[in-house]
Parts: sequence; structure tokens; C-alpha cells
Amino acid sequence: MRSAVLHELGANLSVETVTPLPPGPRDVIVEVRASGICHTDLSMRNGLFPTMFSGPMIGGHEGAGIVLDVGSQVSRVAVGDRVVTSFRPACGTCTYCTDGRTHLCDSLASLMQRPRAVRSDHTRVNTMSGIGTFSQFLTCDEASVVPVRTDLPDAHLALLGCGMTTGVGAALFTAHVRPGTTVAVVGCGGVGLSVIQGAVVAGAARIIAIDPVASKRELALRIGATDVIDPSAHPAAEQVREMTRGRGVDFAFDVVGGPVTFASTYAMLDKGGVIVLVGYGPIDSELRLPAFDLQSQEKMVKGCVAGSAQIRRDFQKFIDLIEHGRLRTDDMVSHEVALDGINDAMQAMLSGDVVRSVITTF
Repeated sequence: MRSAVLHELGANLSVETVTPLPPGPRDVIVEVRASGICHTDLSMRNGLFPTMFSGPMIGGHEGAGIVLDVGSQVSRVAVGDRVVTSFRPACGTCTYCTDGRTHLCDSLASLMQRPRAVRSDHTRVNTMSGIGTFSQFLTCDEASVVPVRTDLPDAHLALLGCGMTTGVGAALFTAHVRPGTTVAVVGCGGVGLSVIQGAVVAGAARIIAIDPVASKRELALRIGATDVIDPSAHPAAEQVREMTRGRGVDFAFDVVGGPVTFASTYAMLDKGGVIVLVGYGPIDSELRLPAFDLQSQEKMVKGCVAGSAQIRRDFQKFIDLIEHGRLRTDDMVSHEVALDGINDAMQAMLSGDVVRSVITTF
């Protein structure tokens, strides 16, 4: 099968032919029909998560496809099912899963360390997030796929595997945005635009989208933002306070990540406000908080993993919202590309030229 393999942090992915290893009793084999190229893929390639890389790795973690075969102990999916992959598995048996917090499932580390293919030189190959969607076919534990019922295009369906679920979930399930509240979203790529859509569904009265790229600000307005800010023209936090008569916002989302954007996003909060850290900074970065301000104004800081979504429950709910026009995927897919164009697509994302490129030809 043809796959895009990362051999060295900081290097381009190599599109090559690898041989799948035999599946285990809990494994499923999926023909990948579409794979989104997420900013996390770029961060992985560039070495932001060095502890998650252990030798050759098939990239990709946001995908959709068709189940071709299942192991003897698989019970959740069947051959022929249409499925969405999830970069956060839901094993169903660990403490977090049984407590209703499957987005914190304990099985991720062990699934990532399981080789799934072998190269021509007999080197074993792991997969990103235990999935590896930059490939014609993938083998993964059944905990990492969810069967869905829909006629949505594969390129749109793939976005649920990470970006859209993370963003929409951040608004609905992590922050619990309330009707009539004010929201600021810093960073309007695929995840940030999904946060905006989640805030719309939640009934926010005012949604301020912040991004230096004009085309992304324009798209943010089309999908539900009420206001936009160019942070390169004037400090974003000052602009937010001017817009809100000095008060700030109820909910602020840092979808970029890192100390600089976190500090700016925190400065946008009103008393009692909630800041949600959605974007990933370098793994060793640290964030500073003004302790007295945090305590005396009763502000709250929340981390966000996978939008706090419960994939077996929420993937189909999000599909229903898309099908009824409440969530929009048509504007989210900037380009459909071939697997051989993976490195060019990553460069386009780095330069800010696209919202989401999706691999649809393998």
C-alpha cells in the first residue's frame, strides 16, 4: 500500500510502498477514502511533539473510509461500514471511558507504539495516533473508529476525525458556551472556524474572530462570526476591549497555542470569563498567569483535548447538524489533493493559504 511516512523530525514525508502487518483480533482494516491535513500533522513533522515520534511513522490522524475486514473480537463495526477515524480512541473499559470521559482514554499511548506496517528494508512502521490516515489502507484498533450513517462526501466527513470535532466540541463541551454570551476566537484555521460554528450552535450573541489572514476573516464572517479583528494592525486584546466597551468577553479560545497568544487571549476576558486552550504550543512551553487577577475576578482556565467530545455519541450528532445546515463543511475544504502532494499541502497550510487540504487520491 502507498503511504506517507515520516522518517525524521523536521523532514518532509516520504510517499512509499509499505506492507501491512497482520491484524490482531481487535483490529479493523479500513480503505481510506479521505484524510484531512491538520495543523497537528505539521506540528508532528516539525518536532513539536518529539516524545510521540519513535522511528518511521505513517502520518495522518483525520480520516474517513470503508471497513474491509475485522478481527475475531471486533464488535463495534462490521465489514462495509462507513467509519470516521478518531485520533483519541475510546476503548470503553479504562477508568476515563467508564466515567464518560472517553476523550481522555488511557489506551492512546499503547496504540501509538504498535507497528502496523513494514518497509522494504524490513523496518517496522508505527502510525500517528495509532491510525495513520496518510495511506491507502490502515489497520487500527476498533477503539479508533466510529461507524456513521450519512451520504456526506468523504472529504467533508474526514474533518470530524479531528478539526471539526475539536473546534465545535471546544465551544459546546469544554467551555459550555451559553446563549447570549460573547466569544473571542484567536486563530481561524480549520479548528478555529469550527469553534466559531460551535459558538453559533450554542447561541452566542457576539463572536469575534481574530486572524491576520484576510481571507480567513472573511470566511469567519460567512460561517457566523459577528466581528473580525486583524491582530497585525493593533493588539488584539485592546481591540476586543474597545468592541465590548471595556468589558472583554465571556469566553476566549486560543486556537494557536503558546505563551504569546495565550497571554493576549487571557487579556480579552471579562470578569468570570473562561479561556480555553485549544491550540498546541511546543511541548516544553510554559504559560504565565496573573494570579491575583485570576482569583479576584473569578476567571477560569481550561485545557481542551478533542473538544471534550465523546466520539461514539457525538460524531453522528455532528453529522446530523451538518446535514441540517447547522454546521458547515462546504467552506472548510479548501483543496482536494493527491497523496503525492502531501508536502506541498503542508507548506500551503504553514503559509496560511488554506483552511483544510484533504487527500482524496491515494
